[in-house]
Amino acid sequence: MPDAIWIDDAAHLADLAAELAGCGEIRLDTEFLRESTFFPQLCVVQIGAGRRIWCIDAIACPNLGALTTALTGSAWPKVIHAARQDLEAIHLHSGLILGPVFDTQVAAGCIGMKPQIGYAELAQVVVGVTVPKGQTRTDWSRRPLTAAQLTYAAEDVLYLGEIAAHLGERLEALGRTAWAREDCQAMSDPALYAPDPARAGERLKGLAQLAPVPRQRARELAAWREREARSRDLPRSWIMADAALLEAAQVNPRDAGALRALLRLPDDFPAALAGGAIEALQAGSREAPADNEPARDGRLTAEQKALVEKLARIVDARAAALAINAEVLAPRGELKSMALGNQATGCTVGWRREVIGTELLAAL
Repeated sequence: MPDAIWIDDAAHLADLAAELAGCGEIRLDTEFLRESTFFPQLCVVQIGAGRRIWCIDAIACPNLGALTTALTGSAWPKVIHAARQDLEAIHLHSGLILGPVFDTQVAAGCIGMKPQIGYAELAQVVVGVTVPKGQTRTDWSRRPLTAAQLTYAAEDVLYLGEIAAHLGERLEALGRTAWAREDCQAMSDPALYAPDPARAGERLKGLAQLAPVPRQRARELAAWREREARSRDLPRSWIMADAALLEAAQVNPRDAGALRALLRLPDDFPAALAGGAIEALQAGSREAPADNEPARDGRLTAEQKALVEKLARIVDARAAALAINAEVLAPRGELKSMALGNQATGCTVGWRREVIGTELLAAL
């Protein structure tokens, strides 16, 4: 394996940008930390081009602007495995939206491999090499990195080119290149990495089980939590756990003391947070509910369960005919959502609509 070139200053970053200008395909991976923060702390960016590999110290180089042309220009395809979190980490670190992207995990799913296949397994299957996993729990923010860490980081991009070439040939042979391209292009949407706090409630499991007014309070509380988590750079659950948020939305405590008692908050829970949560609850109580759908208990009726099974049989049959995993066509959660009346799911748009979505809609 070629020795990785370590870059930790702006001058060498500029040299790398100049070198990448003459390259074609760029292979990329990142190492970041996120256990105790809202935003990922980007630590290392690994780039491979031709026979060379560079490891960029993203802590020492907080501005990757010199690489804008290489990382965002349409002339350079960026090959990444399981790209979503890498794209998010780079965007939140430097504001860059990478593209065009060729995600080897997405491509593997489109040719019939399991949807969430890992890089090490893919390298073993496609290239026949074993990628060590010894540094999966390392602290990438510590400096200096060891030789073993640098080797591990470099190997994460070493085989991406060969893997991408193999997957590209299989996609072309199966007539599915457009499938992978569409799914990869979707990951270049900036809205994925800077979601609107007002829509934070949509990710709450159990929201539909609340009555309209408590549901509105939960939405307001979720938006408040999102803003606080971002401003304080803390995980959402460190501000308020989902279960506590839903409980507060239902009970609707009227002051900070009642909130503390209800949620059994520690004595050192910041008064500003308690006050902000109460204000969000009050706003949710004052405003007209965003929807007046009655509360659902979250369980499917016997009729809805039967419909999910009917839809699943359709998906399974189509997946078998295509020799592809059914989850790639239509995850079970989407079928449940369709049975509950939502027809705007992922399997009803883009290439999936033609392949399976129209048939599913006709079966409702």
